[in-house]
Amino acid sequence: MWAVGTLGWLLLLLLLLPGPQVEGARPCIAKDFGHGSVVCVCNATYCDTLDPLVLPTPGSYVKYESSKAGKRLERSEGRFQSSLRTPGLLLTLNISTLYQHVKGFGGSLSDAAAMNILKLSRPAQDKLLRSYFSESGIEYNLIRVPMACSDFSVRPYSYDDVPDDYELKHFRLADEDVKMKIPLLCRVLAMSKRPLLLFASPWTAPAWMKSNGDVRGKGTLKGKAGDKYHKTWANYFIKFLDEYAKHNVTFWAVTAQNEPLAGLFTPPQAPTIAFTAAQQRDFIAEDLGPALTRSPHRTRLLMLDDQRIHLPHWAKVVLGNATAARYVAGLAVHWYLDAIVPPGCSLEATHKLFPDHFLLYTEACTGFFMFRFAVSLGCWERGDHYSYSILTVMNHFVSGWTDWNLALDLQGGPNWVKNFVDSPVIVDGSKDVFYKQPMFYHLGHFSKFIPEGSRRVGLHRSRRCLLCQLEHVAVLRPDGALVLVVLNRSGRDVPFGIRDPAMGFIETVAPAHSIQTYLWRQQ
Repeated sequence: MWAVGTLGWLLLLLLLLPGPQVEGARPCIAKDFGHGSVVCVCNATYCDTLDPLVLPTPGSYVKYESSKAGKRLERSEGRFQSSLRTPGLLLTLNISTLYQHVKGFGGSLSDAAAMNILKLSRPAQDKLLRSYFSESGIEYNLIRVPMACSDFSVRPYSYDDVPDDYELKHFRLADEDVKMKIPLLCRVLAMSKRPLLLFASPWTAPAWMKSNGDVRGKGTLKGKAGDKYHKTWANYFIKFLDEYAKHNVTFWAVTAQNEPLAGLFTPPQAPTIAFTAAQQRDFIAEDLGPALTRSPHRTRLLMLDDQRIHLPHWAKVVLGNATAARYVAGLAVHWYLDAIVPPGCSLEATHKLFPDHFLLYTEACTGFFMFRFAVSLGCWERGDHYSYSILTVMNHFVSGWTDWNLALDLQGGPNWVKNFVDSPVIVDGSKDVFYKQPMFYHLGHFSKFIPEGSRRVGLHRSRRCLLCQLEHVAVLRPDGALVLVVLNRSGRDVPFGIRDPAMGFIETVAPAHSIQTYLWRQQ
């Protein structure tokens, strides 16, 4: 099960032979680790790529398909028909019904992700970054950056460990920022053709600001909103933005606190600060909101950054306050407890109450609490879980979706609290290789084709198909092209049709355990 297919290696050798370099898509070199599907192997000299996206001529469409059977964003073309030969399940687009704007898709440059990327040789690093951010890759546009340490660091630290430094005279970025994350961000910014939206999230304050006197473990900020501790903590955000700006890295947004309620339940060694909804409301209204407004940065503020089980309650508490609401642009949501509460009574209910504040998923990963199999190389079902989440939440007014670590090692770390998880890219630094997992390609079916500024449009299904397990979303891109993503989680092929009233019909099939992206333009 460890062997790469002989044909794959022959293809690789042919591609590496001296001769004229041919630009264009390169196929996956597949490797089966025995977990149900395959990974694509990349190294310093070879990695699978995509052609830059070109819209088809009117009357035609392009389809990209990935499957458990081994396809990875495989491209094909077809033409619209005037009718369907075999009427059945039909998906009809209605572009006159417009919903939320899309912010985009992406992942997080944690300390662990940066360390793993930098374990690779420089050419392999470039191929990994291009896989995520360039036209030859899946073109992420969202990047989340932890402010100081998270659990996916190798040590606990803050930017100012000098007690009672209320003026933050000793604030300094860490080596993890200056030597790892900032250089990588600069390389990513240089290679991306799309504008990137960076947002930062704090896990913990310096120990001297916390009630438990430690960056680790359960604790709140000392004092109450409006006092010297809260003012200093708000200015800590501004100092972070100032220091990154000196390196020409600017942030679109910050979240007020990573998982403020999870802080009450995390292991004692985890870095965190606990907030209630009322405490976050008051901190935003009296401290963080005014500090951001006074600063030279045009950085937006996101509240919550925790599970959707807290919605719409947290939104009512924070956004129900006119002062706090004025400072908040949107709500950040994590996916870990989604199974507990339906999206309609959490996400959609929040949107209906506060339609001017966008919803954005800011963290997700698989493999958590899986003590033996945090990393499952080639697991198709983990990619399925990602796509199912994205499709579900987009259909309930969420504007984008951010994965957790961009890259982890074979153990699912490093993580100094040993909270190992999986990642779309797994790095084996000892071999100078990285593996692109099914999760990577599932995410690419959205990030590559649905840029910032797209809008979800109406999509009608002609009949319910309980056995089909088809999920779907349709969007209108800023350039006028239409995108339809279809996920088939079932073990059987599902025939269906697509109808665009302005163009006609597409008669097609969603293969078992597959995801497809259809793209066309109307004129």
